[in-house]
Amino acid sequence: MVNESIDPETGALTYPIYQTSAYLLPKGERYRYTRESNPTVEELSRKVSLIEGCPSGSSFSSGMGAITSTLLSLLEPGSNLLVASDIFARSFRFASEFLSRWGVNVTVAEPGTENIVSAIGGRTDLIFLEGLSNPTLRVNDIREISRAAKENDSALLVDSTFTTPVNQKPYLLGADLVVHSASKFLAGHNDVIAGVVSGRSELVEKVDVMRRTMGSSLDPHAAFLVLRGLKTLRVRMDAINKTAMEIAKYLEENQKISRVYYPGLKSHPDHDVAQQILDGFGGVVSFDIKGGSKDALEFLSKLKLVMPANTLGGVNSTISHPKTMSHRGLNDQERARAGINESMLRLSVGLEHYEDIVSDLTCAL
Repeated sequence: MVNESIDPETGALTYPIYQTSAYLLPKGERYRYTRESNPTVEELSRKVSLIEGCPSGSSFSSGMGAITSTLLSLLEPGSNLLVASDIFARSFRFASEFLSRWGVNVTVAEPGTENIVSAIGGRTDLIFLEGLSNPTLRVNDIREISRAAKENDSALLVDSTFTTPVNQKPYLLGADLVVHSASKFLAGHNDVIAGVVSGRSELVEKVDVMRRTMGSSLDPHAAFLVLRGLKTLRVRMDAINKTAMEIAKYLEENQKISRVYYPGLKSHPDHDVAQQILDGFGGVVSFDIKGGSKDALEFLSKLKLVMPANTLGGVNSTISHPKTMSHRGLNDQERARAGINESMLRLSVGLEHYEDIVSDLTCAL
């Protein structure tokens, strides 16, 4: 993750930002126009695909840009898409509403590996799920799902934003494509919006053509910021994994918390699978505070260190109320189906000291 591609022209130790819209021809024939190609953006795609163990990659102006471009490039009217009901709300809405109106047949599977596998049918073209679901943190067994997908000649797309390549490499477990909101843990500083896709070369090529056409191309400076974040990804995730585990244990013992969702806990429904396919349990801890939505929001208002915000994965700890924030676009029935209740909170653990985070949580409770 730290290894640099040394610029051949200058020998610069840090890969440069090629902040240009176009290139002098014929020397710039390979790139032509930055919406289509840019050296800094290409370096990010190369590095993420290398970390993921994938042969190819492409970068986008946002995580949703990566997801929508991928789905649009691999599906067409009459195609059959299977999605898990507990994926990110915006992803779910794009599939269930836009793609359905476009003529794609969308099947929604209940949360959990067994439910996803059983929903794979003879006509399923593409399966889209999250390796670690947002915000209920179900651990989908990519090994089992990919085996079922291959038997059915279906492609498997995995959103690995929550796990990061430090904790899991879905491509090596059988996924065909891996997508990230690079704005989160990959960049890690809450200062950039970006997305990446890695995977099988022939599929990435289709997705990249869609990116060039739809215009969801990443700005070179934004790519540089993600590249900077990747250099510290492992050390950040090692620290975050450790702190998140301790916070999950603390919350599970707190009398004011009714339930904790974290795959590192023995109480988690997918704990056994998590131990097998995850190298770390991640930096997000979700939990239900006793009471309802009003109590959850009052708790947020009392926090001093942990920041209520509609994001995650940065060096600063942030927290959100899915019902009114990340999953506000879902109706009550859809949230219930995904396992989200009105008192659920999603904590993204940062690099602060464990004692400082716990002190803030305790005072707010």
